[in-house]
Amino acid sequence: MTFILEKAEKEMRQAYAETIYHLAKQDPDVIVMEADLSSAMSTGSLKDKLPNQYVNIGIMEANMMSLAAGLNVTGRKPFIHSFGQFLTRRAFDQLFVSLAYAQLSAVLVGSDAGVTAEHNGGTHMTFEDMGLMRLVPKAHVYEASDPTQLAYLLEKGYKEGGVHYIRTIRKSPVKLYDEQTNFEKAQVLREGTDVTLVASGMMVAEALKAADLLAKEGIEAEVIDMFYIKPLDSETLLRSVRKTGKVVTAENHNVISGLGSAVSECLAENYPAPVRRVGVREQFGQVGVTPYLQEFYGLTAENIAKEAGNLVNK
Repeated sequence: MTFILEKAEKEMRQAYAETIYHLAKQDPDVIVMEADLSSAMSTGSLKDKLPNQYVNIGIMEANMMSLAAGLNVTGRKPFIHSFGQFLTRRAFDQLFVSLAYAQLSAVLVGSDAGVTAEHNGGTHMTFEDMGLMRLVPKAHVYEASDPTQLAYLLEKGYKEGGVHYIRTIRKSPVKLYDEQTNFEKAQVLREGTDVTLVASGMMVAEALKAADLLAKEGIEAEVIDMFYIKPLDSETLLRSVRKTGKVVTAENHNVISGLGSAVSECLAENYPAPVRRVGVREQFGQVGVTPYLQEFYGLTAENIAKEAGNLVNK
């Protein structure tokens, strides 16, 4: 697998606004929904470009879910954005009952994932959104790692129907993929024989850096971008772990109920192997810039490499 690891020319929010604008122009049933956070994902300009397909509900996320359900009943196809904690924690009952239980369709985009909420602080720093969404029957859960992948996931949710939750950050420090990438499966970005590093979102770039650090110690790490959180791409995971025999997961999320839990559950049922989970542990969020917060919560290449090295040399 070839990949790109360079500074991104396009931010995640630009990819989001451009993709839904493209879909809305070709399909008048697409509805863009915001809860007073249009600037966060660059959708503010769409109000004038799509006057009959853009709705700003105001700071009423639960009401936005119920309205999205009503719109879908009438044949509309809603794209719903807010910060991740507002879509999941705050509006979970309406999401669960009005959309999922009613077997309706919507693409939900939760931005400001984990530590990237920065100065919004602990109340806005969601470390539990993937866990909540994994509990929703038949919901699809993804974490996008670069703008190209985000655009693919948005179109996937639009085409397939049902409830799709895409976790993302607003900006994108790296570009990993070109437009020709096939995203039908998780991406094996680097092959190795000693340990499998499974990461999602912003932690994919950290896992690649960790693999470089491990290579200096003579440890060959395989790196997987597991953007499919639910359903997990168990085929790609198991193929790798049968080769390496050891796993380290890395996520900008609580180690409970997110990527680490999904990987551990899959292995426990299919191919038991030792797992170490890098992520947030029994902690709330706080105010700070992303690099500081990554260090505080251990969300770094150095910490991934340390866990992998300890596992391999055990």
